[in-house]
Amino acid sequence: MSEIFRELTVDLGERSYPIIIGSGLLGSTDLSPYVGGSQVMIVTNDTVAPLYLDRIRGSFPGKQVDTVVLPDGEKFKDWQTLNRIFDALLERRHSRKTTLVALGGGVIGDMAGFAAACYQRGVNFIQVPTTLLSQVDSSVGGKTGINHPLGKNMIGAFHQPQVVLIDTDTLQTLPPREVSAGLAEVIKYGLIRDTAFLDWLESHMDALVRLEPGSLAEAIYRSCACKADVVALDEREGGLRAILNLGHTFGHAIETFAGYGNWLHGEAVGTGMIMAADLSAREGMISRQDYRRVTDLILGAGLPERPPEKMTPQDFMELMAVDKKNVDGALRLVLLREVGDAFVTAETDSGHLAETLGAFCH
Repeated sequence: MSEIFRELTVDLGERSYPIIIGSGLLGSTDLSPYVGGSQVMIVTNDTVAPLYLDRIRGSFPGKQVDTVVLPDGEKFKDWQTLNRIFDALLERRHSRKTTLVALGGGVIGDMAGFAAACYQRGVNFIQVPTTLLSQVDSSVGGKTGINHPLGKNMIGAFHQPQVVLIDTDTLQTLPPREVSAGLAEVIKYGLIRDTAFLDWLESHMDALVRLEPGSLAEAIYRSCACKADVVALDEREGGLRAILNLGHTFGHAIETFAGYGNWLHGEAVGTGMIMAADLSAREGMISRQDYRRVTDLILGAGLPERPPEKMTPQDFMELMAVDKKNVDGALRLVLLREVGDAFVTAETDSGHLAETLGAFCH
């Protein structure tokens, strides 16, 4: 039996769309009102397909439903795998009125969204995220793309979905490591903008790690509400939206160094947020007590504290130099003015940055 817990809207004027959060929604929710034409292409991977593909087909009564099943993993978020989506669309003669459906985690959402942005110069798509990380972060806001060997998410487009359908039941099949990775992005929202949510997380982290349904639904709703607010204010990351990248400059460097998929995105972001908190303390903005609070919360979610063992300060500097937030060669980092108040700066003291990198690299 399906149960809608919460609904909210990403307010983008004529391109606004709903986020529907609930239990048992896959297959029992009619998504055909969000399909403009008669064709649907479901994009998923070989891990998710056996679990949910048959179920989601029932969400499109009266439509031609085709599928493309991609290999699972961050290392497949590339041009070659993206082309398999285009091959399927062209082979099955999908028109510009087709709708792509992203059924899976963040990699599938990013790739299906990017394919939708490109196919016949832009078609509609629907997000059906099945991991905690994708439910609270990547499915909302319209960022799509693929990785390049020299940098993560460097090729992509802004392309908003028609609807985001979040079935919390899918989290019950997630491995603990994936749950922890998703919790990194949940914690991020409290750190950048919502101290009341941060307080709530500190008292509910054990319940979230145990996948307690009520706590999960609340965490997902509050995370999506925070992201929806930021996206509505700054859709294309002209300023404010960049605060959503707390920990990501360090984190993306870790992912690229380790090889895509060896560290999960959330694991790298968790370590990156600890490093950003350390640097914020060295810059004299937050106290060492606040730094410890941030670290304890991230470790409580089961995330790593330190980057890969062989990663050097020089590795970090070289990889962070290609971060998308950088402007005119200046390294821009997201730091904490205080817990619950993040900002973007290009004026970090190079000595303090060197001290942080030195403290975390073995």
